[in-house]
Amino acid sequence: MKTIIKAGMLAVLLSAGAALAADFKVGVVDTERVLRESAPAMKAESKIEKEFSGRDQEIKKLMTQAKELQALLDKEDGKLSDADHRNKERELTAMNVDLQRMQREFREDLNLRKNEELAIVLEQTNKAIQAIAEAEKFDLILQEAVYRNPKIDITDLVIKHLADSKAGK
Repeated sequence: MKTIIKAGMLAVLLSAGAALAADFKVGVVDTERVLRESAPAMKAESKIEKEFSGRDQEIKKLMTQAKELQALLDKEDGKLSDADHRNKERELTAMNVDLQRMQREFREDLNLRKNEELAIVLEQTNKAIQAIAEAEKFDLILQEAVYRNPKIDITDLVIKHLADSKAGK
């Protein structure tokens, strides 16, 4: 008798669990793809490129000058007086030190700005996901998963929502 009751209770629990699972709506978002393809991400990338293009050109110009000076030293080796050769070598060394400093500062500043813009895009993405979850009655939305069934991937919906919300502003 106890075995029959236990089996009956188990059947009831399994059917109740299956009924609850049928009403459970899950979605998955590929955050990396949103950060590559969404309108706010592309706008942020463009903004950063414009912001740093002047410094990038300045570094490239200094690199060209250093290469030209190195070529001059190589070409004029033996033709320049010792004093002129030492002065040119000092000038080249100072140029290389400045170049390395500028490149390091450029990378640090660029990474900092990218992280700032990334945080803004992620905040917008999270708001879009929350709006979609509420509107579409999702129970759970994951932003990263080792595996995601294409049926529950809502990345395109999030990218579209971000584009639509930016068009409206």
